[in-house]
Amino acid sequence: MTTTKTTRGVLNKVPAIPTLEGAGVQIHRAFPTRNFDYLDPFLLLDEMGPFEFAPGQSAGFPDHPHRGFETVTYLLDGQMEHRDSFGHHGRLNPGDVQWMTAGSGLVHSEMPGADLAKNGGLLHGFQLWVNLPKRDKMTAPRYQELKSAEIPTAATPDGSVKVKVIAGEALGAKAVIGTHTPILYLHFALAPGATHVQDVPHTWNAFAYDIAGHEFTIFAKNGDTVELTNSTDRPAEFLLIAGEPLGETIARYGPFVMNTKEEIYQAAEDYRAGRMGTI
Repeated sequence: MTTTKTTRGVLNKVPAIPTLEGAGVQIHRAFPTRNFDYLDPFLLLDEMGPFEFAPGQSAGFPDHPHRGFETVTYLLDGQMEHRDSFGHHGRLNPGDVQWMTAGSGLVHSEMPGADLAKNGGLLHGFQLWVNLPKRDKMTAPRYQELKSAEIPTAATPDGSVKVKVIAGEALGAKAVIGTHTPILYLHFALAPGATHVQDVPHTWNAFAYDIAGHEFTIFAKNGDTVELTNSTDRPAEFLLIAGEPLGETIARYGPFVMNTKEEIYQAAEDYRAGRMGTI
């Protein structure tokens, strides 16, 4: 018996908002904004840049804490260095991914890599915040860091659709990263006129981000596939992100995302008291 799949409609299209973050990094913020807060289980999506560093410039994200969620940093161009209060140190180069489970809390910094800071150049990438379920809010911090060559890729036979599979599965390629919350995180490249239909569980929230257009499309929950189309005469790239909603209460204040206000107060107190450590 063959089951006919239904393609989801478009619920809304929202432009990302240009702003500054950290110590002067130019970003395009998809959400949260005044008009759109979050899409369960996703709390934030920032496009870093594209931002041209001058030689000697050191804009970045100095020491700051996190608790209660995961950050996913995906670099397209440039170089970033990460340090944290547990002694972890990593470097991202173009195409690399760092999946950080902040869990019970840490302090970290994300700054331009030594080569980028010295010589200047383009910084371009994304950071996604994925909420953790209540049961995992206080799990121990953890890192999954993958070089570009380690991330699975696939393409259609004619090469008109290519995908990099950061989380989930597409075109027969399956991610190697494990997630607390079931999600898809796919980077598609579509040739002019190409279309791709991607399976997405009908209960999941889903959106696509047009990288060149700095715009994200929120899909309605009225089907079990989403369709990406490049209707231009130039190659186009999209992030397709989807996830199973947690359906839990959210209390958030800056870098802390918990379930109650009391847990937020405790996170702030733990940070002030140095319980999340220092770099």
